[in-house]
Amino acid sequence: MRVGLVLAEAFTGLRRNASMVISVVLVTFVSLTFVGAAILMQMQIGKMENFWADRAQVAISMCTSVSTQEGTCAGGVATAEQIAAVQTQLDSPAIAPLIDEVRFENRDEAYANVIDLLGEDYASVITPDQLNETFRINLVDHRRSDVIIEAFQGMEGVEVVEDQLQYLDPLFSALTVATYIAVGIAGLMLIAAVLLIATTIRLSAFARRRELGIMRMVGASNRFIQTPFVLEGVFAALIGSILASVTVVLGLHFGVEELRGRVQFVTTWVDGGDVAVVIPVIVAIGVVLAALSASFAIRRWLRT
Repeated sequence: MRVGLVLAEAFTGLRRNASMVISVVLVTFVSLTFVGAAILMQMQIGKMENFWADRAQVAISMCTSVSTQEGTCAGGVATAEQIAAVQTQLDSPAIAPLIDEVRFENRDEAYANVIDLLGEDYASVITPDQLNETFRINLVDHRRSDVIIEAFQGMEGVEVVEDQLQYLDPLFSALTVATYIAVGIAGLMLIAAVLLIATTIRLSAFARRRELGIMRMVGASNRFIQTPFVLEGVFAALIGSILASVTVVLGLHFGVEELRGRVQFVTTWVDGGDVAVVIPVIVAIGVVLAALSASFAIRRWLRT
């Protein structure tokens, strides 16, 4: 196969259908930008979940003088025996293997922490007996937090058992929904890009129907005839993929870097290494879809 002739035919087709090619480039660019954004967003969610899963604790809060929990706190402030019972349960063979570290925070420590957080103005408003004595538990695998909650919820002297990671669930859910929206938009745009590529190839083939007829008469192979048209679609999609890749890089540089300085509770962000993984995926999706769409379109046209 003469490579030079094939490339010349492909560029001729691109030039003849410039407006359609620009449309393909723009649609591919927008759709693949959404694909890249969705992948990076999912990576960010994974990084945040892993970071906080290693640091989030399960807190077993004991009853205080102001607890309103009925049943377990009916006797008022948790007694030393009730606290010891919780500690014994934590040391049991069924629970201990799940625990990485346990720290017991008494009322005085809790009071000091609250005053440090809220300021000395609250020293006369809050008293130590109003604050919970708390077992703060780091788990080996935070996905097993439900075991701890089930084991201690309902014990005498225990007011509440809380998984701190649950407070971030709304954020993770919102980001996941945003990811789904981006994927949905990307999917619709990719369908539009595939249809545009197919239409562009058919128009290009129709414009060169005489040449194709002559090529068939002189015995040119189907592969030789089809390759320039497939390359037209691939070239247009490749340009769109490159533009999408540049946009993703700029989004990381100007968007994520800006958020890094403003959102303090997120300490792990997607970086250049993650973008380096996403870019080949974007390009591969664009090129493969374009090649398949163009190949199908020209084969179907040649059969008519």
